[in-house]
Amino acid sequence: MEQEAENPSAGTKRGGDEMSDIVEVDFESYVNVELDLEENNHLAEVGHNVSSLTQALLQNEDESADDDDDSGTDHFNTEKSGTQLQRCERPGGLTSSLPDTFQTSHLLFYERFKAYQDYMLGDCKPSEVKAFTADYLEKVVEPCDWLALWSIGVFDVLVEVYDLDLKDLKACVKLVLPLQCDTRGCELTEEAIVTLLEANQHRLPLQELLVVYDQSGDFDLTALALEHLRFFYTHIWRQWEEEDEDDDFDYFVRCVEPRLRLYYDILEDRVPLGLVAEYKSLLENCSQCFQKFSVLCRGLRTNSDTELDNVSMVESLKLYDQLETFKRKLHIIENPLLRYVLGYKGNASQQCVQSRGLRASGMKVVHVVTASCSTIQLQSLLSDRLLPLCSSEDTEIQFYRDPVSAVERCHQGDVVIVLPGIYIVSSSIFLPDSITIEGFGLPDDVVIEKKNKGDSFVDSTGADVRLSNIKFIQHDAIEGIMCVRQGTLNMENCVLQCETTGVIVRTSARLTMNMCDLYGSKGAGVEIYPGSVCSLVGNGIHHCKDGILIKDFADELDVMPSITMENNVIHNNAGYGVILVKSNNGEQRDAALDPSEGGRSSLGQNRPAAAQNQCRSDLLFPEGPAGPTAVDQQQGGVPDPTSNGSADVQPESAENSRGCDVASASGRKLHFIRQISRNKETSCSRAVQDLMDHQIFVSIQGNQFRRNGMGDLGTFFY
Repeated sequence: MEQEAENPSAGTKRGGDEMSDIVEVDFESYVNVELDLEENNHLAEVGHNVSSLTQALLQNEDESADDDDDSGTDHFNTEKSGTQLQRCERPGGLTSSLPDTFQTSHLLFYERFKAYQDYMLGDCKPSEVKAFTADYLEKVVEPCDWLALWSIGVFDVLVEVYDLDLKDLKACVKLVLPLQCDTRGCELTEEAIVTLLEANQHRLPLQELLVVYDQSGDFDLTALALEHLRFFYTHIWRQWEEEDEDDDFDYFVRCVEPRLRLYYDILEDRVPLGLVAEYKSLLENCSQCFQKFSVLCRGLRTNSDTELDNVSMVESLKLYDQLETFKRKLHIIENPLLRYVLGYKGNASQQCVQSRGLRASGMKVVHVVTASCSTIQLQSLLSDRLLPLCSSEDTEIQFYRDPVSAVERCHQGDVVIVLPGIYIVSSSIFLPDSITIEGFGLPDDVVIEKKNKGDSFVDSTGADVRLSNIKFIQHDAIEGIMCVRQGTLNMENCVLQCETTGVIVRTSARLTMNMCDLYGSKGAGVEIYPGSVCSLVGNGIHHCKDGILIKDFADELDVMPSITMENNVIHNNAGYGVILVKSNNGEQRDAALDPSEGGRSSLGQNRPAAAQNQCRSDLLFPEGPAGPTAVDQQQGGVPDPTSNGSADVQPESAENSRGCDVASASGRKLHFIRQISRNKETSCSRAVQDLMDHQIFVSIQGNQFRRNGMGDLGTFFY
């Protein structure tokens, strides 16, 4: 996935004294090419122009050095094509006294990706990010004499930049008089602004400056560079990474790319809302924990062994352990591969609709869904289903044109009968009560198709929900075609045509799926969470990424799922037929990465020699710990961190170390905290033949596995 920079020297080398000349000559050659393209092809799209501007930064230095003709510079100055960025108008419109700025906030993923990879960060380490960024800004940002809006939460003020302090990523500014400003919820005078600037020594962070719009094109690169800087420190950079001593890795590959992809996945509604909420909560908690940890560490005095310092050290250990836990959870969400196999466990109740229970009158209702029907169909429906269901006087019949309206009016014990037809729905179907939904005919004749986006297609929380004889077609659901959050869902003779994930069985939920056909999922056909009960009998699961994904978390509070698999045909899946996700503790890591240790699998079963060789550590680490992986290239992710020889920290390690370390030399306290081994996630998947013996299976027999890309049975370690 990692792309090679067209000009490596432009992305990672630091320029010398001739850098300003180099940039000018290169940009001239870029403009000439663009002018030719406009005359010949008439292609001047705004998005392409922004991308081309980014690629124009720091063209080949050797070509520039060979060009000694000053006429090129004169030609650049006299025949400039003007700005190629759009204008961002002020929200106040005509009432605002401030000038407009450049519109740079709507850049595409690949534009930011290429800017960070090729020009701004290259292959730097976390400790080198600031230096690489300063070098990048030195090459492209105008050094002085440009106007900008100093924009913070409560006001925007027009200032003029007269110098740069790139070592601290700041600009030296002076106030433009007369005062021009917009305020939000406060009143500011010229004296107050001057006082505030003096308090900051007239030096402002570059990411707080918005370049004023200029049609000449002189400040396009400056506006883009500040946008990349602003976006990076808002959405990519984490404040604790600067102080992380273990930074011997490619920062772009491990951190920038997955976070950038996650940002655009969230922006384009490809991440469940619950997971987004959990991610934001983790970021906030991690930031607060780091702030407390930093304050305690700064308060520890060198060569002191007082009781107060010993208590502070113990508290620092606790905060450090919490910080590492938060960071590990963030890494799981940010990495596309781990996000897929682990998903999320919280925030599941936010979409659950309140159960309506029984009607006060005690009456049961049969809801008939049909757009139109023939006389023969109506007679058949009456004799086969309605008369048996409505034999008592406390039952009535209601008719609807779409299934969503019928389900929304259901109470406990109601029956929904869907007549043949194709029903297009635009919202999710929530099933909070124990109801029965059945198609009157073959599944291919009774089709419910979802068009619009949403976290799931069918969301079941009822105690006893039954579905039968219906074909569900999913298009844009983020979380899956069907999600059993709680209660029991019984499916029989249904067809599930998926586009993202198939059926999800959450913790404590139950699924019974008989004689169904599930296919087309870009994730797993069936995802089974810890603590759930799942019975799969006589189903076909095929043409998915994985057939069945079973999640066995490391949390001691998690209960293993209970699974029955009988007479299923699982075939033509890209990955495994059945894959078990397991935590990667030290013993499992040794077994996974070193098959020579006795030939034991992570499940504690003896493995044949041929099966040992099927360990797929190369699946995730074909180029070593810092390189892109084969699966990551497909999933849009990056490889996971490796241990680098350091031992894993178990939760009780902090507890066991307190007694002896409190009495140790105080001068080594902070060093001891910093040297605690990090929990590094090592991912490995492999095919195993003894998975059927695992205790999660209540019954597993009569199943057929055919032509699954990576094997019939496998495990994934995270």
